[in-house]
Amino acid sequence: MSHRVLIPVDLQAPSILPPDVALRRLTGQTMGTTWSVQALAPRSVTPQTIAAAIEAQLQRVIDEMSTWEPDSLISRFNHAPAGSWHALPQAFFTVLDAALTMAVDSDGAFDPTIGPLVDLWGFGAGSVAREALCLPQPALLERTRQRCGWQRILLDRAQRQVQQAGGVHLDFSGIAKGYAVDLVAQALRDCACVSWLAEVGGELVGEGVKADGQPWWVALERPPQDDHPGMVVALHGLAIATSGDYRRYIDRDGQRLAHTIDPRTGTPVRTALASVTVLHRQCMVADALATVLTVLGEEAGLSFARERGIAALFISRQANGFRESLTPALAAMLA
Repeated sequence: MSHRVLIPVDLQAPSILPPDVALRRLTGQTMGTTWSVQALAPRSVTPQTIAAAIEAQLQRVIDEMSTWEPDSLISRFNHAPAGSWHALPQAFFTVLDAALTMAVDSDGAFDPTIGPLVDLWGFGAGSVAREALCLPQPALLERTRQRCGWQRILLDRAQRQVQQAGGVHLDFSGIAKGYAVDLVAQALRDCACVSWLAEVGGELVGEGVKADGQPWWVALERPPQDDHPGMVVALHGLAIATSGDYRRYIDRDGQRLAHTIDPRTGTPVRTALASVTVLHRQCMVADALATVLTVLGEEAGLSFARERGIAALFISRQANGFRESLTPALAAMLA
C-alpha cells in the first residue's frame, strides 16, 4: 500500500550531524506501558548514562502525577483536607497550568478534575474490578459529576500552589503521558544527543535526522481494519499524539465504552470518531488536544482545530468503512 508523505512546512532544516556520534537504541517500561528511544549521541556518552537520565524523568512523572501510586503528589492532593494549600514542583505545576488552560479554551471538553468519573466508569486506580462493574445509575452519575469541575481549582500561579477545594480528584491521564515524552526529549538534550526519535506508549517526538541524513519517518496511527493509504511524517521538531477508541475500552451490558470521558456529560464519548491524531511542537499539548478533539466529535472538533491552526487527522467509522478528514494545517504538510 502506498503512503502519503507529510513534511513540516514551518520548521528550519535540521543541523548537520557532527562526525563522532553513535546510534543508541534504548527501551524500558513505565506507567503501565513501554518507552523506546533511538538517539544519536557523542560516543563519549554511554547508553547507561542516557537510560538513567530518561528513567529519572519518567519516574518524576510517576512520583508526581500517577493516581495509581498512593504516595504520589497527585494522590496526596486528592485525599487532602478541604481548604489546604499545596506547593507544587515545576513539573506538576506545568501540567496543571496547561490542563486548566485547555479546559478554559475548550469550554470544558478537557477537565483535569474528572478523576471520580474515570473511576466510576472503570478506568481509574480507584475503580472496582471491571468484571464486577455495572453501568452507573443516573443518580450516582449525577452525584459523581457534582464532585468534578475545573472551576473548583484555585491555582496561585505567582506562588505556584494549588488549593484543595474539598473532594477534588485530579486526573492527568489525558496530558501526563505527552508531558513525559517532552521530558524524555529534554533528557536527551541534557545528554548532548543531537538527534532522536522518542516514544512513550504510542506518543512520539522527533528531532533532527538519522545518521544517513534521512528524517525520522513515522507512520500516523490508524484504527484496525482501516484500509486507507497510510501517512508518514518527517518528525523533526514535532510530536504526535493519538486518541483512539480501540486503544482502551471495556464492554459492559452490550455497550463498548471507550476510556475517554466527556466531562460535560460525565459519560464515555459516544461519537463516530475512531481516532484523532494531532501533530504539535509539544507532546503535552498534542496529547491534550487529541483528547479535546475526541470529546468534541468530528464536526465541532474540526471547527475547533481549524480556528486554532491545529494539524490533526480525524478518522470516523461509517457504514461502509472509515472516513478521514484532515485539517488545513495538516493538509498543508502533504508533499
